Amino acid sequence: MNFFIKLQDKISEFKLQINYMKKFPKIVFIGSTHFSLFSLKELDMKQYNIVGIITSPDNPFPKKGKGKFSPVKKYALENNIPFLQPVNLLDDSFLKNIKAWNADIQIVVSFKILPKKVWNLPKMGSFNLHASLLPQYRGPAPINWVIINGENKTGLTTFFIEEKIDSGKILFQKEIEIGKEETAGELENKLKKMSGSMIIKTLEGIMKNKIKPTDQKKNITSFKYAPKISTKDCRIQWNDPSIESIYNKIRGLSPHPAAWTLLFFNKKKFVRFKIFLVKKILKKHSFPIGLIFIISSYEMQISVKEGFLSIVEGQIEGKKKMNIKNLINGIKIRKNLFVR
Repeated sequence: MNFFIKLQDKISEFKLQINYMKKFPKIVFIGSTHFSLFSLKELDMKQYNIVGIITSPDNPFPKKGKGKFSPVKKYALENNIPFLQPVNLLDDSFLKNIKAWNADIQIVVSFKILPKKVWNLPKMGSFNLHASLLPQYRGPAPINWVIINGENKTGLTTFFIEEKIDSGKILFQKEIEIGKEETAGELENKLKKMSGSMIIKTLEGIMKNKIKPTDQKKNITSFKYAPKISTKDCRIQWNDPSIESIYNKIRGLSPHPAAWTLLFFNKKKFVRFKIFLVKKILKKHSFPIGLIFIISSYEMQISVKEGFLSIVEGQIEGKKKMNIKNLINGIKIRKNLFVR
């Protein structure tokens, strides 16, 4: 009998804990991407009290393979969580609605810059998760730039949002190694899987007053930034003296937005050529830079200063992304091919 009484007491205690967590803190989650979704799911599955979500407006002209709704909105609809999709973050109607949620804290993962009128609302503050080891690689594209720049480590940082972008006091950091052949897509997947636990750890630390926020280092002599990547940034510079630099650029932009070049056929016709994966071949040679060699039905090499880059996966304009065998099969001209 005592056993059942104790069991009932434990169940009651567990229910009280869940109810407590559902009441406090009241969370507004802000995000739009698949990266954001991992953190949102973790919070929701662990029964935290998400009173509302802010996500991006619907895309009226979605690209092929992409939905009209953000992944975060889709999740909100499926799980009956209230959400807002402001076009203007300073719109009076939007500000009135978000204030009505009366959040204790706001959590931001992969969203545009918030004005002070938004991030300064909750009494416990607003914190952001950033995919780099701040203060290095502030900006919207840290995952791409750490690989493009040949870094061997990166990580996640949570920090309180302040006036200057990505410069608030650090709450938690977690460091990971970057594989020598790892692409931006592979690194993003690793960081995604870490993001949910980082958000929970940060939230619990704030709630239990176990975090001592620290200023970002001010004695670093050179800062590396992660600006938005333009189409121009994605063009491969075959004259780069370092094969490693070209290799890092290709994997740092794979699979999105993808490194590209112009593929020429006999100097008369050219098409845009996206390159997703390559292998390095270090070898001395005297061939012109950018010359293409189709060695066999499954090997295409491009000459660079320190050797050759062997294409593994690419996409010729107007065609699908292909492995090297299918890519070569689709190219009818086999001689006088080069990239520029």
